[in-house]
Amino acid sequence: MRILVINPGSTSTKIAIYNDLNQDLTQNLRHSIDLLSKFNYISEQYEFRKQVILDFLKNSEISLDSLDAVVGRGGLVKPIPGGVYKVCDNMIRDLHRGVLGEHASNLGGIIASAIVKEANHEIPAFIVDPVVVDEMDNIARFSGYPQLPRTSIFHALNQKAVARRYAHDIDSKYEDLRLIVVHLGGGITVGVHRKGHVVDVNNGLDGDGPFSPERSGTLPVGPLVKLAFSGQFQLFQFKKMITGNGGLVAYLGTNNATEVEKRIEEGDYYARQVYEAMAYQIAKEIGGAATVLSGRVDAILITGGLAYSEMLVNWVQDRVGFIAPIKIYPGEDEMQALAEGCYYALTGELKVQTYE
Repeated sequence: MRILVINPGSTSTKIAIYNDLNQDLTQNLRHSIDLLSKFNYISEQYEFRKQVILDFLKNSEISLDSLDAVVGRGGLVKPIPGGVYKVCDNMIRDLHRGVLGEHASNLGGIIASAIVKEANHEIPAFIVDPVVVDEMDNIARFSGYPQLPRTSIFHALNQKAVARRYAHDIDSKYEDLRLIVVHLGGGITVGVHRKGHVVDVNNGLDGDGPFSPERSGTLPVGPLVKLAFSGQFQLFQFKKMITGNGGLVAYLGTNNATEVEKRIEEGDYYARQVYEAMAYQIAKEIGGAATVLSGRVDAILITGGLAYSEMLVNWVQDRVGFIAPIKIYPGEDEMQALAEGCYYALTGELKVQTYE
């Protein structure tokens, strides 16, 4: 199976060619800010970015007729269950409209759909596990106030891919397992995966769960409300405090874990306290997640860029090792995750779902 993978970012578009699950080629096509600034909306960039990809494939002597499928990064579509979705007119419409907001990832499905139409034979265009995957149990949506329900926004693509990878590693099925998957990155999300569904997860985007390198996580409500009405912040500044300038950035002035560990090694006791407090909060979140599964957890999977940090991971393991076996999958390989989802859809291992 020859697969073209497309992952649009704010100022670049990553592409890769896979033969089955083996990456043959990868390229990060960068776009100048001056050029992108000519477009009023992100959705308007799709024709330009599509042509950049087609030009690269032509120069690399890769024919569209050699492809079996094109898969794009899932964008901010309406909340949907996880899985592989064939791009359809309804999805394209919602991605163009930005039903849940504008984001570069919205271009993934749009460009994939446009490219398959350029081929001389019919091939499918897919998206896989967008960030708006929502499989939460109803009981998990209660927050304590009706107007503020808990929502499902998390690292769905990486969490689902790692869970499926673990199932393959132990010769089992994802749908038969009860897992806790921990994504450690700029944001931190802890998902409860019960028999193929993420039934509970913290909203790692804007204020839920452990603090992270640049996000504040759950904050004390009373003081937070007072601060919000103190007159010190405008709304955009307050949002930035929670997402972007929170966590390690707020305490230590950096979101670079390597720099924090260097400070610790040089004897910075405060840096050690902050870094260990982040591990402490991650462990607490995992412990809470275990209660959702009534303690019957098959494994805890730790992934994301910060999973490379032995110091942080060891602190977490020390606190949660009694719950279940722990497996580390460091890094966040979105291209591989997209390729895997597409490949398993083509081979019939994953059902291709319909976007309503």
